[in-house]
Amino acid sequence: MAPGIAAPHDPGRESRPDALREFFRRPVFLSLTIGIPFCIFKLLFGLTAVRTGAGTNLVLTAAGWGIAAWAGADLFLNAGRIVSDLLHRPAGFEYCTIAEVGRLFHRPRVFLAIDTLLTFSIICAMLWSGWIARLDTAGTYLWYAATTLNLISLSFVSLYSEIRSP
Repeated sequence: MAPGIAAPHDPGRESRPDALREFFRRPVFLSLTIGIPFCIFKLLFGLTAVRTGAGTNLVLTAAGWGIAAWAGADLFLNAGRIVSDLLHRPAGFEYCTIAEVGRLFHRPRVFLAIDTLLTFSIICAMLWSGWIARLDTAGTYLWYAATTLNLISLSFVSLYSEIRSP
């Protein structure tokens, strides 16, 4: 269709099933492309804090272990969401521990957004502190894989949304 010419309105478009949109909303997709990469970012940050503080900074070491435990708990929750989705059963729990706390306040999505903000802050801290250079080869490849999954999936969802918008 030529630029500036509107596509004809398709009244049935909104009511037809959209398999790709449904796939993007499935817990298996969300966990594999957002949840698990976020767990990897948290885990690598925590382990880097542990290594950086080892023997010299007890607070940094303890915080690192706490962040690594947080990442492990979130990884367990995301794995559970994947299994529940593949078995076509409701999970009954959230994607992360912070969102689980949000359930107590009947606002898990707000707390999930807080978790996202904290994870993005961790990513920024790894980059701006220079700690990213402290990752070993395996850690570096894990970081690359998490970044790739997260960014490419976001790009696919954005592209899909733009193609589907009227």
